[in-house]
Amino acid sequence: MTQGRITVDGGELHYEVAGAGRAVVLLHGGGLSSRVWDREFELLTVEHTAIRYDARNHGLSSTATEPYSNPDDLRLLLDGLGIERASLVGTSLGARTAVDFALTWPDRVERLMLNAPGVSGMAFHDPFILDQQARMLTATDAEGIVDPLLRMWVDGPLRTPEQVDPDVRALCRQIKTDTVTRHGLGWRFPPAEVGAIDRLGELAMPITVVLGDFDSTDIVAVVERIAADARQVEVVKLADAGHVVNLERPDHFAKILFRSV
Repeated sequence: MTQGRITVDGGELHYEVAGAGRAVVLLHGGGLSSRVWDREFELLTVEHTAIRYDARNHGLSSTATEPYSNPDDLRLLLDGLGIERASLVGTSLGARTAVDFALTWPDRVERLMLNAPGVSGMAFHDPFILDQQARMLTATDAEGIVDPLLRMWVDGPLRTPEQVDPDVRALCRQIKTDTVTRHGLGWRFPPAEVGAIDRLGELAMPITVVLGDFDSTDIVAVVERIAADARQVEVVKLADAGHVVNLERPDHFAKILFRSV
C-alpha cells in the first residue's frame, strides 16, 4: 500500500492506494473519513487498483481556508496518481462528488456506484432532517453538532439510536467528532457544485444505486430522480440498513460492489 498527500488548489488531500488492475475510487460520506472503507479497500485490492482519500475538511486532509471544489480535488488526485479513468464508489457526500465529477469529466468515469446518494442542487424536505439541521444551527459544542448528524445520517428518521448497531454508531461518532473538532472552521467555505439534480439525464455510464430502507425520504427522492433520468441505472434496496449501508450490511454490500465495478 502507498499513502501520501497531494497538493490541490489551496490545500492537500491524504490518500491511500493499493492493488493492481482497473482503478476504483472510494469516496466517503459527509463528516466521516476514508476509515469507513477499511473492509472494501482491502477486498478491492485483490483485483483492482483501490484508491481511498479524505475529502477536504475531513480526516487527515487539510481544512479549507478558501472556496474549493470537491470534483476538482478528485480530478487533481487522479492526475497526480496518473489515473486517467476509474469507477467511482461514493456514499452520501461521496456520491454527490462522484456525480458532479461524472458530469464534468464523463470520459474519465467507467462506472458509478452511488450509495445513499446526495446530489448537488437537491433540496431537503423531510421534517426529521429539517428538525435535526435546526438543532445543529443552535449547537454550542461539538457534541451538539455530532448528535444531530448521527440522528440524521446513521439512525435515520425511522429508528431510535438503540435500534442501530452500537459498533457502527460508535465508529461514526468517533469519526464525526474528529471531523467537527479538527475541521469545523472549514465549513465556512461551502464547496462549489454543478447543480446535478437537473442534469442527471446527461449521465450515460452504468450506474448502480444502493438504498437502505431506513433512509430519509429526501434520499429516496434523489434515488428516484437518478433512476428516472439517468440512462443505465440499477437500484438495489438493502433491508435493515440506513444511510451508512456498507457499515450496516457489509457482506451484502460487498457482493453488490464487486458486480458494480
